[in-house]
Amino acid sequence: MILSGQRPRRRTVSACLLAAALVAGVGGAVAPVSATTAHPSGPKPTVVLVHGVFADASGWYQTIAALQKAGYPVIAPANPLRDLGGDSAYVSSILDSIDGPVILVGHSYGGEVITNAARGHSNVKALVYVAAFAPDQGESALQLAGKFPGSKLPDALIARDYPLPDGSTGQDGYIDPAKFRDVFAADLPSSRTRLMAAAQRPGSVGGLAGPSGAPAWKDLPSWYVIPTADHVIPAAAQRFMAERAQSRTVEVKGSSHVVMMSHPDIVVRQIQAAHQATR
Repeated sequence: MILSGQRPRRRTVSACLLAAALVAGVGGAVAPVSATTAHPSGPKPTVVLVHGVFADASGWYQTIAALQKAGYPVIAPANPLRDLGGDSAYVSSILDSIDGPVILVGHSYGGEVITNAARGHSNVKALVYVAAFAPDQGESALQLAGKFPGSKLPDALIARDYPLPDGSTGQDGYIDPAKFRDVFAADLPSSRTRLMAAAQRPGSVGGLAGPSGAPAWKDLPSWYVIPTADHVIPAAAQRFMAERAQSRTVEVKGSSHVVMMSHPDIVVRQIQAAHQATR
């Protein structure tokens, strides 16, 4: 594991298109969720965990358990995975329901979502990117992935059509179950990854290829967890985005894309570091 405590200086298509677009994973009024849950060490911010494509909120279970044990209120919403604008608006509505400070965390494509969802929310105190995209305005996963080759995802994707409300057809992308472990979660047991492959949530190709809006990381402090053996978003791409956002960074040697599952303790420490720095 490689730690970096200082904020670095700022530096200023087919299956491949599908891969780049995807790599990125309530009706009625509800009462606000309090971020001031009583705890011996005092009130803590609510941690909102946003999953990416090919996964769901269950990928955060170990992170959630550790955070709850430490006294943090936690919400891990179901990311719709239909389009960046709609997905970001949905997470933004979750933030609207929270009374108190928030640490906003995104994995993979979830990083794109938090980059957009955080805008306009003064209660969001920090962003934490976990093997994630942190796009600048106008960028998409397609553009970022194209700058840094090395992903195994393009050769592992399966596309399935689905109907759109207007009568046309969209496409969802899945990882071939036979290649799922190698591409997505190589450091987890195969008994576990077989279940993950069967239950994976796809992302809409057309929706997830859209450009990002003005990035919240330009106004908010950010932290980054970079797995060095990520076969979905190459570590080089993550380093570029982390440096550009001036994120406080930790690298996890040999970890796969699902670093929050294989090394949840490191992810939790970064979230706690974000809290301590912004309290």
